[in-house]
Amino acid sequence: MKNFKRVISVVSVMTLLASLSAFAGCNNGAYQPDIDLVPNPDVDLVEATPAPELEGYNLLWHDEFDGTGLDFNTWSYDPHAPGWTNNELQEYTQSTDNVFVKDGNLVLKAIKKTIDGRNYYTSGKVKTKDKEDFMYGKVVARAKVPEGQGLWPAIWMMPTEEMKYGQWPKCGEIDIMEVLGSDVTTAYGTVHYGEPHAEQQGVVTLDSGSFADSFHEYSVEWEPGEMRWYIDGNLYLTVNDWFTGDAGADEKPYPAPFDQTFYVQLNLAVGGTWPGNPDETTDFDNAEFLIDYVRVYQKDEYDTNVKKPEKVFLEADETGNFIRNCDFSVAENLDDDEDWKFLLFEGGEGSAEIKDNTMIIYTDAMGTVDYSVQLVQPDLPMIKGKSYRITFDCWAEADRNLIVCISAPNAGWIRYFPDTLFDVTTEPQTFVYEFTMTEKNDNNGRLEFNMGNKGSDATIYIQNVRVEEIEELTPVEE
Repeated sequence: MKNFKRVISVVSVMTLLASLSAFAGCNNGAYQPDIDLVPNPDVDLVEATPAPELEGYNLLWHDEFDGTGLDFNTWSYDPHAPGWTNNELQEYTQSTDNVFVKDGNLVLKAIKKTIDGRNYYTSGKVKTKDKEDFMYGKVVARAKVPEGQGLWPAIWMMPTEEMKYGQWPKCGEIDIMEVLGSDVTTAYGTVHYGEPHAEQQGVVTLDSGSFADSFHEYSVEWEPGEMRWYIDGNLYLTVNDWFTGDAGADEKPYPAPFDQTFYVQLNLAVGGTWPGNPDETTDFDNAEFLIDYVRVYQKDEYDTNVKKPEKVFLEADETGNFIRNCDFSVAENLDDDEDWKFLLFEGGEGSAEIKDNTMIIYTDAMGTVDYSVQLVQPDLPMIKGKSYRITFDCWAEADRNLIVCISAPNAGWIRYFPDTLFDVTTEPQTFVYEFTMTEKNDNNGRLEFNMGNKGSDATIYIQNVRVEEIEELTPVEE
């Protein structure tokens, strides 16, 4: 039996939104999506490659990009001038030079031009807004990213009615996949929300190969009280605690802002505050983001009677220390998410080991940013108004420096204790820092030692790490 993609017009989507609102109000919290919509009689059904069935789901819509051009019953161009967001350099155009279908893939291509003696960049961005909007479901996309400094491919979702809860980030954003072209071994899945801006992010770094070498499947399962991110079927991030609302006011009822219809977007950005700008190494002949398919599935119904989970705050040990394995007495796995974790980004190369009650960090390449070589421990309870002391011993095989901080991975990476540069010598020294927490309560403060891009690859040794609550800050001597 041939599989035909159902094409939904703007009118039918608006009708669907209205019917969903009415339905949700009389169904005791059970949201039942209507997936058997009648196609727009003015648009022919398009024959498409069948999409696989998923147990527990119904296929809502999909695009296998089998044709010769973009299906405008599903997608729209999303043109924008340079600098539209994130200080990005590209102009998103409606040109088939930047957006085209070839060999079963949607291709978003970044192009470098010279205009009046200056570099000018164009690229492609498409979206399903007002054509294939939906609330709750599983989005699955298979894609291959380009490699190159300053290239930034993304698969993401935004709400149809962006101002329902207010401007970004209050409206919410679901990032299914982002990869920086400067480090194509690492992929990110992120959710943004709230005011102040908050986010939760999962990271996958490949042991071998890269996301630019071959196609990978990226997916997110979005339900009323939980979202789950996967790469190639492997779960790497689960989020069920979010909020939104005006700063200083009561939060909107959970699960806002993710209780409204969203749409899918695909784009290839050039430059910006996160990836940095392209340089002479960026190969624009191969700056192509390839998408093999996008598929959206829904369950028959979703239970919307969900409650925001209570935050669980870590308790200190018998000495008052919140750091686990503080004396490095356990030779733990530094690749997992338990206790200590060693991370490499943006050209950083190295390794870490626990030996003789000491954390030892070896740097083979410093990378391009502070966090290119990084040791972290998350889940630290940070309570507004409380004061804390950070203590550790540190030295290196040669004089050098590094950074210590306590960051907020779930609150836009703000710093509860600011990035603090300190110098180490070949002799052990004890470092002590104190601070008062001034932001809203957070059960996921993260202690970071950032050793990248510091002009030295000297091996670092760390012992006796403590983060503890104190009654008040120690007076600073004049």
